[in-house]
Amino acid sequence: MKGAYRRPAARPGRVARSAAARPPPRSPLAADKPPHHSGAFARDGIPSFETFDRMVRAVQARLTQGISPTAVASAWTDWAVHLGFAPGKQLALSALAARMMARYGMWLAQSALREGTEPVVAPAPGDRRFADPAWAGFPFNAVVQSYLLAETWWQDAVDGVPGMISQHRDEVAFMLRQLSDMQAPSNIPWLNPVVMTRSAQECGCNFLRGAQNWLEDMDRLVAGRPPWGAEAFTPGTTVALTPGKVVFRNDLMELIQYAPATAEVHAEPIMIVPAWIMKFYVLDLSPGNSFVRWLVGRGHTVFILSWKNPDARDRDIGLDDYRRKGIMAALDVIETIMPGRKVHACGYCIGGTITMIAAATMAREHDERLASLTLLAAQTDFAEAGELMLFIDERQLGYLDDLMWDQGYLDTRQMAGAFQALRSNELGWSRLLHTYILGEREAMTDLAAWNSDQTRMPGRMHSEYLRGLFLENRLSAGRFAVDGRVIAMRDVRVPIFAVGTSRDHIAPWRSVYKINLFADTDVTFALATGGHNVGIVCPPAAHKGAFQMLTRPHGEQYIDPDSWAALAPRYEGSWWSAWERWVVAAGSKTPVAPPPMGAPARGLPPLDDAPGHYVHMP
Repeated sequence: MKGAYRRPAARPGRVARSAAARPPPRSPLAADKPPHHSGAFARDGIPSFETFDRMVRAVQARLTQGISPTAVASAWTDWAVHLGFAPGKQLALSALAARMMARYGMWLAQSALREGTEPVVAPAPGDRRFADPAWAGFPFNAVVQSYLLAETWWQDAVDGVPGMISQHRDEVAFMLRQLSDMQAPSNIPWLNPVVMTRSAQECGCNFLRGAQNWLEDMDRLVAGRPPWGAEAFTPGTTVALTPGKVVFRNDLMELIQYAPATAEVHAEPIMIVPAWIMKFYVLDLSPGNSFVRWLVGRGHTVFILSWKNPDARDRDIGLDDYRRKGIMAALDVIETIMPGRKVHACGYCIGGTITMIAAATMAREHDERLASLTLLAAQTDFAEAGELMLFIDERQLGYLDDLMWDQGYLDTRQMAGAFQALRSNELGWSRLLHTYILGEREAMTDLAAWNSDQTRMPGRMHSEYLRGLFLENRLSAGRFAVDGRVIAMRDVRVPIFAVGTSRDHIAPWRSVYKINLFADTDVTFALATGGHNVGIVCPPAAHKGAFQMLTRPHGEQYIDPDSWAALAPRYEGSWWSAWERWVVAAGSKTPVAPPPMGAPARGLPPLDDAPGHYVHMP
């Protein structure tokens, strides 16, 4: 829509600056650096080979999925060298191995003579690789015990090595766990009693089905088609069906306004900001799982941002562009459609992080258009961001920078491997076993199909995000600048509702909980069961899940997360209902007539039916 939209005039209480007085857009993570010579010749006509080096590193990064070989080698070297100069640690490990072998030998003799012998070591909580009763019989239980003992010994071999850098210790422990998971007896067909029994019953037909599954998956991968079963979940056909209109579009996002489903609506609309690492319809899946449809049915006016899937031409889009062209542009449009109404802002994952940045910037500039702020599995402090931080240091970022310099963006497939590695037993090996060894296809669901509808991230934005937020943690440290001036989260005075999920491997709930350290307002925190996506997409009608919830009013003392978990009451079911009641309480509580769809008289006519155009971009 070219030339059709004009930003509303400044309202009382908001700071307005002329275009001439406003400083030019600047990256919030900009740093003073020496001139960068990437051309064929540098100063004084001396040839520069930097471009060639970056090309070489970019090719290497493609082969290693962005993992720096230097980082891997230095971690292993640090461990080996310090262990080699620690004879006391070596003796301790030798003694531990001897005790384990002795206990295993005694248990092996007893287990061979009678069933039900107490095992030497038990699987970790949540490890279901050996949950099938067939693993309890001899000799399979002996195989499991030897594997678990070896796994335990290797963990001890990494812990407590004197002089070893803690970052290297965590990296080696992580890589050892990946190697251990790969070599687990559950992944070896001739050591897995479930596979052996199934193969005997089917005369090996399971292997034929598994081979067919593998060939089909490889064909789809090479052809660039979605995974098996995903065709049944197409946006606008079977998912993302909530009626609505695209009321605004720019080169970064579409703003969708959903049609009212009730005669009256709550006065304040809800603006949902999904992460641009995902397609927006994770919150508008099939009708029974749609967060958006559920809200509209309860009398809320809902707007949602649908992000464009960037390509190489968008390599220079920065993190602040998502604030300016995304959240702030959407707020301006909503203000035009619904003048004088405050907005409930709700951000998911990285969408929650940028929503907090926008809210803190608005508070600094006395922009009072927000009624409340909701953060869904969104981090504002990255000091305890979990094992994902193992992939974030200068060595890894330099490698990723070269990769994105070459292709202009980071493909989600290049990130998916890292996310799966964090839960390799659940997201990797168990699925491979069922699909290619047992020959069983897991039924495709709307959430799984959405998860395979992958997106990309612009190179500049991704570099700024990882370096400024993950690596340097500038937002919570008070060093994150917007338009050349630092913002502070404590300036946000609207009530905050934050949701963490108990099994989140992307945004660990204790990291999400840290908003309590930086917010100077009422904070309600809810801890839902499930993971990063399943814990958020939890409709009340499913009668699944549970959550804990507690409010810390403004001015009360901080409660550490473990104490909070011990104090917060537990509720069965979905957190959606509790959050919706909170949103209503944070508004004016007076129902009004539904707003028009768009504002044609003000240059904002509806453009397309929901779910719009950007969601279909490959």
